[in-house]
Amino acid sequence: MSLDQAACPHALLYQQWEAVPGPPVSEVGDHWLVSSHALVRQVLNDPEAFSPDNALDAVTPMATNALRILAQHGFRLPHTLANNSTPSHAGIRAVVAEFLRPSRVAEQRDFVTTFVRTQVADAAACLDRREEVDLHAVISHALPLVTLGRLIALPPDDVEVVKRFSSSALELFWAPLDMTRQRALAETVGEYHGRLRSFARSGPGLAATLRAHSAPNNLDEDDIVAVLFFLLVAGQETTSQFLTALLHRLLREPAVVRGVLDGSVSASDVVAEGLRTDTSVVTWRRLTTREVDLGGVIIPAGESVVLRLAAAGRDPAIVAAPDEFVPGQPGSRRHLSFGAGLHRCLGAYLATMEAEVVVEQSARLLARCQVVGPPRHADNLSFRMPDALVVAAAR
Repeated sequence: MSLDQAACPHALLYQQWEAVPGPPVSEVGDHWLVSSHALVRQVLNDPEAFSPDNALDAVTPMATNALRILAQHGFRLPHTLANNSTPSHAGIRAVVAEFLRPSRVAEQRDFVTTFVRTQVADAAACLDRREEVDLHAVISHALPLVTLGRLIALPPDDVEVVKRFSSSALELFWAPLDMTRQRALAETVGEYHGRLRSFARSGPGLAATLRAHSAPNNLDEDDIVAVLFFLLVAGQETTSQFLTALLHRLLREPAVVRGVLDGSVSASDVVAEGLRTDTSVVTWRRLTTREVDLGGVIIPAGESVVLRLAAAGRDPAIVAAPDEFVPGQPGSRRHLSFGAGLHRCLGAYLATMEAEVVVEQSARLLARCQVVGPPRHADNLSFRMPDALVVAAAR
């Protein structure tokens, strides 16, 4: 289980979206927190001074027993995408980008619309029977994974098996853990990593293209597995979390929902504002490669820099109403939820499209709901990790 926040020496690192923006740069334990929009963007756009190499490092150092479990499953995670500062990054990124290009994503919109419409109808039927509904489970949970699988081809595994792996990976690498929980997560992650290794050797879609790409770009099997591993975690789990956060936000913004229904508020503006105020990726990390002056603060070489993406979205320097939900307000689309620079999220267009469809298709449902069980969030450095969003018919 996660450690109690009050007992954690770096408690300020967790539940970051609940915190006020704070000083532009501050030191917390072994990390430097960056909150200002301008400075976060500066770091993301300077990979020479701020390396991405620590982006996937485990927040809780791996104990020997956990490392042994991972090793038994042949677990290896070389630098490939988010944590790659080597020359191989550009080639790997180009291959993945081709599978997630806007035109290919747009071709999935009809499928996504039908999928969401069906899930919303199921939820509405439950409300009609005066039953409670978990919108996280019904709407947010499976959609991003199923859609990603249609684009890149994934192992033909049960959705719940993959979701258990991906949420376990987010917890294993980004949460404060005790050793018992760490070992259990290592078993789940290591076991599915082995499944990905088999798929990397013979699977179709992206896996096959990466195999063809491997020889001229000096990639090996570990590199291909690492790409699949990261996409299965970041390429869909973060979108599931954002969809739940956005639905929860809209349930507290009835005027916005009414605007969507009468056409005065666009789904595109709602999603952009949601990404600004309720991003699922609340922080991201960088490592200083040399001593740097960041906003007048000197940070030594080799230091962990935690970029507070959620706080940057609420910087009054970019929007006039930073703490209000105002779709379409100037500056709303300047959020950094997908990062910036060489490592900007390749799935940004996909996640945005899925969220827009969810807003369009669920507005009428949301207008008749009330929250009876808001999401709870376990401590995690970079991700929201909602457990549920339970609603009932409004009285």
